[in-house]
Amino acid sequence: MAVTHHARHTITVEAPARTVYGIIADAADWPRVFPPSVHVEQTPLGDGEETLRIWATANDEVKHWQSRRRLDPEALTVGFRQERTTAPATSMGGQWQIRPLSRSSCEVVLHHDFTAQDDAPEHVEWINRALDRNSEAELSRMKATAESAGELGELLCTFEDRVRIEAPGADVHAFLWRGEQWQDRLPHVSRVKLTEPDEDIQILEMDTVARDGSQHTTESVRVSRGTSGIFYKQLRLPPLLTAHVGAWLLEESEGVTTAVARHTVVIDPAKVTLLGPDTTVADARAFVRDALGTNSRATLGHAKEFTERSTVR
Repeated sequence: MAVTHHARHTITVEAPARTVYGIIADAADWPRVFPPSVHVEQTPLGDGEETLRIWATANDEVKHWQSRRRLDPEALTVGFRQERTTAPATSMGGQWQIRPLSRSSCEVVLHHDFTAQDDAPEHVEWINRALDRNSEAELSRMKATAESAGELGELLCTFEDRVRIEAPGADVHAFLWRGEQWQDRLPHVSRVKLTEPDEDIQILEMDTVARDGSQHTTESVRVSRGTSGIFYKQLRLPPLLTAHVGAWLLEESEGVTTAVARHTVVIDPAKVTLLGPDTTVADARAFVRDALGTNSRATLGHAKEFTERSTVR
């Protein structure tokens, strides 16, 4: 019989317990909040239960699993159990517990239990190492997010651009997914390095040239969800941002595709002066909106030109 192993991680947060509970409950927003999370799909089942499909990094690998959760907002607990796990784990579950210490502080306890393939020591060690790294990163970022919740407002920015493309969604998806060809297809991309650890997962590193001629390197994990969309999280961020997640969303009707480039970013208020000594957060928001939007619209413009030309042929 497989041996069940246990892990426990805790942190004290100077924020109300219900603020922290809200962060844990809103799993769809985890990619913005939690460093390991790349993409999460949250499906309510009723009676406080739901399923989560999660793509996340673990020990520098990208993993995917499905969990079932039970949320109890009165007890301030969230229990979870993986229904589809990923190697080297053969089972995984646990619970989030939020314990109020005062009106404005709480302790968060994250429990895990798991079994490992063949009970092999190297598999147990791998899982424990991943749990330590991810749990500590998640708890630390959750603490920072909860404690600065009142300041997030202007720092958080979500925006999107839309382009109508007279071509099938599958063709547009193929253009966007085949990032290794962007160096030849997109003028603002000067170098691309792409690896595919799984059929629907990519790690995309590229050098992008801005309108002023400056160049910066980004690295993202990308997840394809069929021809309807590609979701990504930037792992290597420019100094101005503390988070950047996005998506290419595609909706086809009668052979015409509406392509949407969506971005969610969080600005680092301590770094806005990189744009100039008198730069405000509002100025930084406008700069980021323009820079990311310009590249996204350029990418969609080239996707439109390429796929419409191919469709005519």
